[in-house]
Amino acid sequence: MSDALPPGGEPIGALHAVVLGVVEGLTEFLPISSTGHLIVANAWLGRSDPAMEVAIQAGAITAILVLYGRRLVRAVTTLATPRPDECNMLWLLAAGAAPAALLGFVLGDWIEAYLFDVRTVAWALIAGGVALWLLERLPRREERELERLSLRGALGIGVFQCLALVPGTSRSAATIAGGLVFGLSRPAAAEFSFLVGLPILYGAAALKLWQDGARLTGPLLHDFLIASVASFVTALAVVGPFVAFLRRHTFVPFAVYRIVFGVLLLVWAGACG
Repeated sequence: MSDALPPGGEPIGALHAVVLGVVEGLTEFLPISSTGHLIVANAWLGRSDPAMEVAIQAGAITAILVLYGRRLVRAVTTLATPRPDECNMLWLLAAGAAPAALLGFVLGDWIEAYLFDVRTVAWALIAGGVALWLLERLPRREERELERLSLRGALGIGVFQCLALVPGTSRSAATIAGGLVFGLSRPAAAEFSFLVGLPILYGAAALKLWQDGARLTGPLLHDFLIASVASFVTALAVVGPFVAFLRRHTFVPFAVYRIVFGVLLLVWAGACG
């Protein structure tokens, strides 16, 4: 897999941009690793640009801003008048985002330099799939809705989210796993993973654009916008059916997919040397 494009690098092309955007939108909120799939998509397409892979997440997460806007507005308007039996969503998101944001800021460059490769993604997919399958096998004492999540629980989920700094682990999978451990129902765990992605993904995209923004000019900016719009539209179509699926089913199909895909990637990486 080639290195990231240098400053002023050539555009990736509209078709490549659409492919990356659709892959991002399909995988960002499913527990199967969007970054891992983007790395693999770029490897198959013969190009690699970690800056683009991170920045286009802004398109996908904007779909959450649209879909859950009312809940967020309610959290803002009730911040000054808290309910005694419910922690404000904004405080929950701050607690859930803080650990990964801090660790990502410190280790982000090292992770991008040493862990953005197919083999890392493959092993992380397999390990995360096994962990998700084991979590579904454990007995669960309660399945709380999101409104009953405590500040301590949100912080604990945030610690789980730190695992997602390894490409292939999946931010969604890590936060969902944390949600299940801290007693949330499957849909509630998924929805918290969506919402806590707002500060994380917007922050990561903003940081990457600030660091590499000078490259995103002319045709390359055009490709970035195409990829972002494609990821937004695709995520908008995926989130609702995913939550509906979780009201009737478990995460086992996603665990199986991760394991099978990870094994296939190891075989492919071995064949390619």
